[in-house]
Amino acid sequence: MNMTRSARSAPILFGLYALLALPAYGGEPEMTWDERSRALADQLVSELQAELGRAMQQGGPVAAVAVCKSRAPEIAARLSASSGADVGRTAIRWRNPANAPDEVERAVMQGFAAELSSASPAATAPPEAIFESRSAQGTERRYLRAIVMQPVCLACHGATLAPELATAIARDYPQDSATGFETGQLRGAVTVQWPMTR
Repeated sequence: MNMTRSARSAPILFGLYALLALPAYGGEPEMTWDERSRALADQLVSELQAELGRAMQQGGPVAAVAVCKSRAPEIAARLSASSGADVGRTAIRWRNPANAPDEVERAVMQGFAAELSSASPAATAPPEAIFESRSAQGTERRYLRAIVMQPVCLACHGATLAPELATAIARDYPQDSATGFETGQLRGAVTVQWPMTR
């Protein structure tokens, strides 16, 4: 069962955590939780980008907004169900209030934003964070990867929106705060959170 955002926002003592793969009896190394997290983030980003690309080609930015509204949560829910982790997206300036960050996610994304603002334009890999979080309730593990604004993202998240797109966003996301971005800025983050263990 996936944890809700409200359950995940309890105060947490967290620190950078790294694990090495341990060999399984079959001779193949098992994936560590951080490797599994990266794979899940890769899959979410890959599937969503493919669907957004098709939507942009077939119906433009208005169709892409419809994909983000319906397909992105479906993809995240499927990956969550198959992995046992809570897979999703979040942002400081979110479009969908269901994606609002908790305290830890907000702090990590503020760090991502600072890193991106001082990064070389040639930097290619988005920032990521890997944490083991301990509290009185137990231990959980989190992975976050920055979503960095690309030129194609400006159509839906830039400073100027086409009138029909602005109308669609206002209809589907009346609390939207996810516009006014520039290429290279932090748009949000992919999150993978594993269930609490004792």
